[in-house]
Amino acid sequence: MSTVAAGTLALPTPQDAAFQSLDEAEDAKIEHGGVRAGSDRKEEDDDGKLRSEEEQDSGPKFSLKEQIEKDKDEGRLKRWKEQLFGRADVSAIEFGVGNNAPEVKILTLLIQSPGRPDVNLPFSMAASNNPKRSLFTLKEGSQYRTKFSFNVFNSAVSGLKYAYTVWKTGIRVENTKIMIGTFSPRQEPYTHELEEQIIPCGLFARGSYFVRTKFVDDEGKCYMDFSYYFEIRKNWQ
Repeated sequence: MSTVAAGTLALPTPQDAAFQSLDEAEDAKIEHGGVRAGSDRKEEDDDGKLRSEEEQDSGPKFSLKEQIEKDKDEGRLKRWKEQLFGRADVSAIEFGVGNNAPEVKILTLLIQSPGRPDVNLPFSMAASNNPKRSLFTLKEGSQYRTKFSFNVFNSAVSGLKYAYTVWKTGIRVENTKIMIGTFSPRQEPYTHELEEQIIPCGLFARGSYFVRTKFVDDEGKCYMDFSYYFEIRKNWQ
């Protein structure tokens, strides 16, 4: 509505008439529900379209906790594969059965300690006159590691493991199984070193120990079963 001076008669202008006509038309539509219904349908259509686009774009829905657990599982699987196969191309590995089954020959089994000569363990105790004789001595608190070499023949060996059990005075004090990996046959020997370990200290740690070592694959086939004695002392001699 246009503004005029006091005491004058205000006549509707063409613009005022047009606005009034539009207002009346809108009021009539609202009374019959036309405008509201049409608007609601449009909003519903827009909402449906938005929901449809969201469903297409968002992909699988995981909570943050579920996604973290999923990533953890994938990380564990990746680490397990790396431990089992190393850098080998799995598609190029040929696994044999029957006459072509893999064969593993252990060549050397060494006990190494810094500043000391390597101890080369014999594989046959039958040749020893005293099988219970200690093959070597380790000083308490010293560091040592196990190193071995082996050949693989015929076909690839899957999941080769080094297992050992240790007893002291008839009581089992350690039982460990270490995954070495999967290896294809080749003429050149493989060499593997275990992590360095520290010999325990103290009166109760000293004495004679009996060890049984095995090399087995993931099929349970044993390639070497060897037992020996060693001692832990306060000094090397």
